[in-house]
Amino acid sequence: MTFSENMKAKAVQLQKALVLPEGTEPRTVAAARKIVDEKLASRVTLLGAVEAVKKTADAAGVTLDGIEVIDPSTSSLRKTYAAEYYSLRKHKGMTEEAAYEGIADQLRYGAMMVRLGDADAMVAGAENTTGNVLLASFHIIKTKPGIKSASSCFVMATDKTDLGANGSFIFSDCATIPEPTAEQLAEIAEESAESCRIYLGAEPVVAMLSYSTKGSAKGPLVDKVATAVQLLQQKRPDLLVDGELQLDAAIVESVGKSKAPGSTVAGKANVLVFPDLQAGNIGYKLVQRLAGAEAYGPILQGFAKPVSDLSRGCSIEDIVVTSAITLAQAGN
Repeated sequence: MTFSENMKAKAVQLQKALVLPEGTEPRTVAAARKIVDEKLASRVTLLGAVEAVKKTADAAGVTLDGIEVIDPSTSSLRKTYAAEYYSLRKHKGMTEEAAYEGIADQLRYGAMMVRLGDADAMVAGAENTTGNVLLASFHIIKTKPGIKSASSCFVMATDKTDLGANGSFIFSDCATIPEPTAEQLAEIAEESAESCRIYLGAEPVVAMLSYSTKGSAKGPLVDKVATAVQLLQQKRPDLLVDGELQLDAAIVESVGKSKAPGSTVAGKANVLVFPDLQAGNIGYKLVQRLAGAEAYGPILQGFAKPVSDLSRGCSIEDIVVTSAITLAQAGN
């Protein structure tokens, strides 16, 4: 069973509620139909002016049977949501009037549905920028207690079954934080460990990557990774995490034994935490294009409740699979 099939099966089993805020975006409407037909969610909600959503569905040749459609501007919950939005943002100078107007935005309304439990997960980004999706999520859903920065991961599925978790890895952060601090790297690693459990069904073995292995090179970039390792080991002594490690020392057992003897992670890692966004983004694309690996993501991590961002070039099936992945988070 492939990773996407596994995520769909988990979503079917969990039966959680999904909101898709971009209800007048054709691929999103077609994906909503497939999600309902494949029984991936207990309820699917599209947001947008009802007639506009219906027009989009007609043009896409799909029916809205079994799909909930809500217009945030006329919703009976608008005042309730606006009051909660005001309470979250009044310290930033937001007025009650501005909150009432602002909550009519489909991304904000969808995020509030998730915050208040009227939906279990949100997926957007087919027509909105990553920045807009993240902003609505940060302001309303917020991050988990004890986590200051949300990040992202990719699930990389390779045919190298002797490496990682039967050939699969978590790569982080490849899409969100350009130059993470040591504290942010520690949080990325902590959340990536949880992603490993959710998506790979494996106990995480976390390698903090660098161009140095255990002091083989010196410099501020190496120091930052080493500090991140120390911070995470202090916070989560239950996690298997080590660094700084070069990539080959992290995943190849013979190299790990040679370069980092005694390490419980070297040569066994299934979670790879890159030192910055440039390295992570280049790394996952190299593995995808040169090794033919399947890349699933970016998957957001660190939020209090499940939310995912799509590429604006996504296909209908991309939306379906991302929704299944996001709904799978809702069971944890």
